[in-house]
Amino acid sequence: MQLRPATVDDIPAVLAFWKTSAEDTNRAGDDAAAVAALMARDPEALVLATDGEEIVGSLIAGFDGWRCHLYRFAVRPDRRRRGIGAALLAAAEERFRAFGAGRADAMVLGDNVLAHRAWAASGYAAQPEWRRWVKRL
Repeated sequence: MQLRPATVDDIPAVLAFWKTSAEDTNRAGDDAAAVAALMARDPEALVLATDGEEIVGSLIAGFDGWRCHLYRFAVRPDRRRRGIGAALLAAAEERFRAFGAGRADAMVLGDNVLAHRAWAASGYAAQPEWRRWVKRL
């Protein structure tokens, strides 16, 4: 397994990977144009775990200059519990440390218990006092 930044050529495979390996894939904005815009703004934000040519994991490690956010953390279901997720998180955290950041956060679906376990195992804790507020633009 290798970690590398995604490229524009990876976009179709990334979108297909998210459909099989990520939760909440019906959100508006998970499309080729949005992923390309992310890459144009921050070419190293979308990290892929690959096994040869195949994507086996992904994580968006976004930094807006103030806060560090983690999105689209996914590992192919038949490759889970093999250290892929831990390697992706370690790479993201190292990226954030290089920016001088002191904290990372992630949005996790409330009913995704499997993800809750993965985040907790990596040292993250839920903040029950927070709720996400959203407005479609």
